[in-house]
Amino acid sequence: MITQLSFFFFLFLSFQNVDMSAARDLKANKENPFTPKAYLIRYWNQQTNQKSPTSPFLISKASPLDAAETASYAKLAAQNTLSSVLPTFCSSAKLFCFPDLSASLEKHDGKASFTVYNTAKNFTNYGTGGLGTGNSFKNYSDDGQSDPVDSFHRYSRDAVGQDDKFNSYATSSNVADQSFNSYGTTTTGGTSEFKNYAAEVNVPDLRFTSYSDATNGREQSFKAYSLNTNSGNESFTSYGKNGNAADNEFVGYSTNSNVIESDFKGYGETGNGANDTFVSYGNNGNVPENKFQSYGDGGNGAVDNFISYNKESNVGDNTFKSYAKNSNGAEVNFKNYEEDFNPVSHSFNGYGEKGANAQQIGFKKYGPNRDFKQYAKDGVTFSGYSKKTTSETETETEKKKKSGKSVNKWVEPGKFFRESMLKEGTVMPMPDIKDKMPERSFLPRTIVSKLPFSSSKMSAMKQIFHAIDNSTMERIMKEALNDCERTPSQGETKRCVASAEDMIDFATSVLGHDVALRTTESVKGSKQNILVGSVKGINGGKVTKSVSCHQSLFPYLLYYCHSVPKVRVYEADILDSETKGKINHGVAICHLDTSSWSPTHGAFLALGSGPGKIETKSQAIAKHQAVGRRRPSSVAGSCRSPIKCEGRWFMKLS
Repeated sequence: MITQLSFFFFLFLSFQNVDMSAARDLKANKENPFTPKAYLIRYWNQQTNQKSPTSPFLISKASPLDAAETASYAKLAAQNTLSSVLPTFCSSAKLFCFPDLSASLEKHDGKASFTVYNTAKNFTNYGTGGLGTGNSFKNYSDDGQSDPVDSFHRYSRDAVGQDDKFNSYATSSNVADQSFNSYGTTTTGGTSEFKNYAAEVNVPDLRFTSYSDATNGREQSFKAYSLNTNSGNESFTSYGKNGNAADNEFVGYSTNSNVIESDFKGYGETGNGANDTFVSYGNNGNVPENKFQSYGDGGNGAVDNFISYNKESNVGDNTFKSYAKNSNGAEVNFKNYEEDFNPVSHSFNGYGEKGANAQQIGFKKYGPNRDFKQYAKDGVTFSGYSKKTTSETETETEKKKKSGKSVNKWVEPGKFFRESMLKEGTVMPMPDIKDKMPERSFLPRTIVSKLPFSSSKMSAMKQIFHAIDNSTMERIMKEALNDCERTPSQGETKRCVASAEDMIDFATSVLGHDVALRTTESVKGSKQNILVGSVKGINGGKVTKSVSCHQSLFPYLLYYCHSVPKVRVYEADILDSETKGKINHGVAICHLDTSSWSPTHGAFLALGSGPGKIETKSQAIAKHQAVGRRRPSSVAGSCRSPIKCEGRWFMKLS
């Protein structure tokens, strides 16, 4: 017997019975009828049935521009000259824009000790040419900033006998654009330690260009790079290149990351007498795209160790190219390249090949279904290799599923649950529903209608928002366009909207004019166990029609709106699990047909079963909650492009 799969999650907004407080407040305060909020309320009332209440949340997203500003910026947009006033426009319209950075010409000698450095500008030079001193830089851009843009150009170059410590760079930030160009280049002796680079970052774009290249007799360690990051891109270009008798260690790179595209090029290349160790790369990742190019290539008399690559990751795509290529007299060991939870696409090209001479090669674990190419068979000893069979791996996977470990570690507790759990008296976890997106407002339709928005007009879009080639802003715009221009799924009706008017128009075109916008009232209860209070089914608990809109990362407020067939919607009081007092009022949506979902969807990882076999719910994503891009192989909640679900659900009034 096949049971329906319905899944619930907390909504912040869904069109239904929200009170009329915004409209009443407007009248009570006798607000200027020409303000954007007043106009939006009038537009809502014109386009919807009189039974349809105005949503305070929707009104709060109205543009802050007054009539004169709107007319002025609309004229500039029509003339293609809006870029000339971009900083003012972004500030006035409450948009998300990166600043135009200018280089700092400040220089700091080798005795300088920084505790905190936190500005959105370039840092050009720190501790160059130090002799027998110690540099300490504790915190750079570390206060949980939103939208930080930082560039650090040079740290401790040409130093002799100097011990350097860099404790923390750009941690706990949101939508971060971070660049570190040079650390410890051409130094002699001493030790170097970089403890933490961009940990706990949401939607990162990280670049580290050069770490301790061309050093002599130096001991260097990089402890953690992008630990626990979510949805973005990162690259590391060169570590310990051309070093002499260097002792290099990289402890953790992209561990516990979620939907990260990672590119690491050049570790210990052309080094002499190096001792290289890479402890962990991409372990415990969810939907990773990892590329590692060149480890210990061209080295002489090196001892190279790679402990673990991509262990216990979930789906994704991994490529490893070139390990100890053209090296001489190297001792090369790779301990673990395998052990995914769900199938990951792997390619390993080039291990100890092309000109490798007098090597001792060790490869201890290499998982099933891997593509292993170009292994040097002549002049080397392959000291250890064990490849697990598919059946052995399947047995281990079944054990993990039964234990519950590793199966749903990427799915936040409470994000998905069965419909039977949504009843009064149930204690369940509530996920984090705080909004991680930059705060933005809608643009007035008179402005947004004059702005280019298509892949064919990317050059014009980049010019307006000062996005250079291969920049974070260019990537953000491209990924939003990819979603908006994607062919609709079977049965889906979709549109991207950039104004409140467009959102209302799309909802009414699909549902008619008897609509309401429902919302979870607040974020209270997030990340803790809550008690379900009274539950009410919308439309009597019967299947209803709805439109959901998911926030996309873009300079102005942009939503991906689409119709959602075969759903049931519920409202429920959320109580404190200990005091039993009411702390929130939530909305939950139940998807009944999941037959087209991927088997690796987060709902199935969390609840078991598979597409079309059971019913599942997810907690209706409250005003603030990150969810994922519709990507067949990804876990729900993972963002390939950083789409957030502010759970806006438009539904017909019963």
